[in-house]
Amino acid sequence: MELPNKLHLLQTAEGIRKAGHPDWFQLVGLLHDMGKIMFLWGTAEDGQDGYTSDEAAKQFALGGDTFVVGCAIPSHAVVFPEFNHLNPDMSDKRYSSNYGMYEPHCGLDNLCFAWGHDEYMYRMLVANETSIPREGLDMIRYHSAYPMHDKGAYKYLLKEEDEERLQWVRLFNRFDLYTKDGDNDLRTEVNKLWPYYQGLLEKYGLDGPLKW
Repeated sequence: MELPNKLHLLQTAEGIRKAGHPDWFQLVGLLHDMGKIMFLWGTAEDGQDGYTSDEAAKQFALGGDTFVVGCAIPSHAVVFPEFNHLNPDMSDKRYSSNYGMYEPHCGLDNLCFAWGHDEYMYRMLVANETSIPREGLDMIRYHSAYPMHDKGAYKYLLKEEDEERLQWVRLFNRFDLYTKDGDNDLRTEVNKLWPYYQGLLEKYGLDGPLKW
């Protein structure tokens, strides 16, 4: 059963809430895919069109797995690796090795990821000075980085302490993936549940006008 994205967000948040996790974690569940809103903005003239060259095709860069840019794409860990050679970086000696433009074990904070809704939403939250803790911001920023947190790629770029951060992302993904249930359709519950989540938005500095 197909559900609107806002209901997936509410399902995720409610799954986290019912599991007894902190309220900031619940709010992350509500917000994690909100970056897809950028599909609504932009024009072809300014390079921000919500469509690809095929006007019937939705913007491909909004969703899907993300990967580290500026170094070799791990063919064992990404979907459709047969298309990796189409990425011009892979024919550039500066970026086509395991380390590429990075130093060994430079750490998660020094890596650049392919653009998508994750990075956009993370930057939006930082720009609005939310008090959501780093663990929550990591969940939003890296939840689509499956090659890293699910397939174990890029270990040679990570610091030892990054593993604990990725554990939080993995915990979040249990709720992101496994609450997409048509039998858990919360359409009739939105109005009842919303005051609670409005309170969380206020608590973590996301009420009122926001920078998008």
